[in-house]
Amino acid sequence: MDDRRRRFEAQVLPHLDAAYRFARRLAQSSADAEDVVQDALLRAYRGFDALRGSDAKAWLLTIVRNCHSTALKQRMRRAQVPLPEEQDSPDGRVLIATTPDPEVDSIRQDEERTLELLLAGIPEDYREILILREVEDMGYRQIAAIVDVPLGTVMSRLARARAMLRKHWLQRVDGAPRGVP
Repeated sequence: MDDRRRRFEAQVLPHLDAAYRFARRLAQSSADAEDVVQDALLRAYRGFDALRGSDAKAWLLTIVRNCHSTALKQRMRRAQVPLPEEQDSPDGRVLIATTPDPEVDSIRQDEERTLELLLAGIPEDYREILILREVEDMGYRQIAAIVDVPLGTVMSRLARARAMLRKHWLQRVDGAPRGVP
């Protein structure tokens, strides 16, 4: 062990408990106090040659106070960085999600699966007319031309398909608990 380290241990380390007690009173937690004391000891060792006189305790406690002040300033700087608001430009718009949040997306997927299951329970002749009218938003005459049936048949099949869909929906709601199949 070199002479500098021996002198440091003899003059400064006896005041380690006082340094911790002082740091603990300054800091909010024991972990913060330990960090301050550790930083102070490192600074004290690096600057030990600058110690003049015999009052090592006051010198060490001054370093502890300065380390605490530095740590507090750094913590305050980090804590006071506000997130941009929506109206702030250009960063504000970046914070707004353009996609649905996971909950909304999950609900939408669940509803799509439910609709697919309900539609699968309707006979194909009725299902295709329902989809052409309600999903594709086609008129009765267009549907009649596509399916090659009279206009009255389109209207009656559409009414029956809606009734079947409603019946299946109500059975599902009143029956088994809903969830991801």
